[in-house]
Amino acid sequence: MRYLSIDYGNKITGLAICDQTETFVSPLMAIPTSTELISKIIEVVKAENVGALVLGLPLNMDDSVGPQAKKVQAFAEQIKKQIDTPVFFQDERLSTFAAEGKMIDMDLTRKGKKRRIDALAAAEILQAFLDSRRNQ
Repeated sequence: MRYLSIDYGNKITGLAICDQTETFVSPLMAIPTSTELISKIIEVVKAENVGALVLGLPLNMDDSVGPQAKKVQAFAEQIKKQIDTPVFFQDERLSTFAAEGKMIDMDLTRKGKKRRIDALAAAEILQAFLDSRRNQ
């Protein structure tokens, strides 16, 4: 099954996708978080034949649900009202940190890194989700 990972942010939302065999994860795009976000996600779901969504859930370090995690949960409820695709959550703590670590060796400007970080963080979230499924 193809999964679409969503790293929901206040300004930018990152998307990543895996192949049908759930082997390869690729950053897809970073798009502005706006009123058009859900419709753009639905377009990607249809175009890429996505079977389920994985939303990064930014839990606090003590596993509690903070304000940003509540925003993500509310966003998930909005998506569920508009598309009949299963939605899963994946703990996303430190996903952006891991994505930044992967960009260290890339010869990118600060602006170039900023454009890619959200999609790379979404890829980290999706990889963690797939790894946890394999280990169950």
